Amino acid sequence: MTSPADHIGRTTSQLRQLIARGFRFLHPRDARGELAAVVGVRAHHAVIDVVRLHTEDDVVATRMPADEANVLEPSRFSWRRRGPATSVLEELLDLPDDRTA
Repeated sequence: MTSPADHIGRTTSQLRQLIARGFRFLHPRDARGELAAVVGVRAHHAVIDVVRLHTEDDVVATRMPADEANVLEPSRFSWRRRGPATSVLEELLDLPDDRTA
């Protein structure tokens, strides 16, 4: 069984891997100034990858065409996952860089 500290360490490592691949992270805040999410974006090979971390157990990652108008709520995408951070980030890291799916 893994401890919460193990999950945090793994998530931190995965986020560092995403940064090494070119993801840029934003930290949007709500009207009260509190952190609403951590959002990572990377454009490459005619696609955009977006990951939104709301909590350790609520992460959404999406790969969409580069011409998608709304990257936070896309109407078209080739891949999307939602779930715990470690699982979603692992799948995102496993996506091929040179294809759109």
